[in-house]
Amino acid sequence: MANLLHIDSAMRVEKSRSRALSKHFAQAWQAAHPDGTVVYRDLAEHPIPHLDNDAFNANFTPPEERTAYQREARALAEALIAEILEADDIVLGMGHYNFGVPSTVKAWFDRLVVPGLTVGEDGGMLGGRTLTIAAAAGGGYGPGTPREGWDHREEWVSHAFGQLGLTDVNFISAELTLARESPAMIPLDLGDAEDASFAAAHAAIDELFRSPAT
Repeated sequence: MANLLHIDSAMRVEKSRSRALSKHFAQAWQAAHPDGTVVYRDLAEHPIPHLDNDAFNANFTPPEERTAYQREARALAEALIAEILEADDIVLGMGHYNFGVPSTVKAWFDRLVVPGLTVGEDGGMLGGRTLTIAAAAGGGYGPGTPREGWDHREEWVSHAFGQLGLTDVNFISAELTLARESPAMIPLDLGDAEDASFAAAHAAIDELFRSPAT
């Protein structure tokens, strides 16, 4: 039975474009896998604690020598990794904060890097599944824009998960999502461009599930 891991990380819930895109992906995935299961995690509502030295060293300490805190940290890492290992596909809704990934995503990812579970002597161990990033950004960062190259999410995600063996990564993004909200952007009259970007992201998701015969 197919399994989807659906993760959101946007700080806001109302009007969140990344949440809307990840939900659209999950609905399309469910339609394509009517007998499949979906596991949901909200990194904003239930953030993962940032990795500290004791939690990090739990992965290099024999089980019988771990402190209570280290046992708890290791159990959290194993639970998060189990969600990945049980998934055939992963969709991660992701906003754009200060030119990079949300800190909640980084905290989650840091718990996934565990020797023997996700990293082996021959490299990463999470291959064989797909990761789709349903991304949104308040401004415009595409080619030709003043902030071209300021969005560092795709490069980071591809490199970070690639080290864990998960190399089948799709990055689908909607931009200009604050065109109708930001005082600095409203005068630019970019509302139509926002709509077009969001529609294009929806279409890109639909294309992932389109049958080759159609």
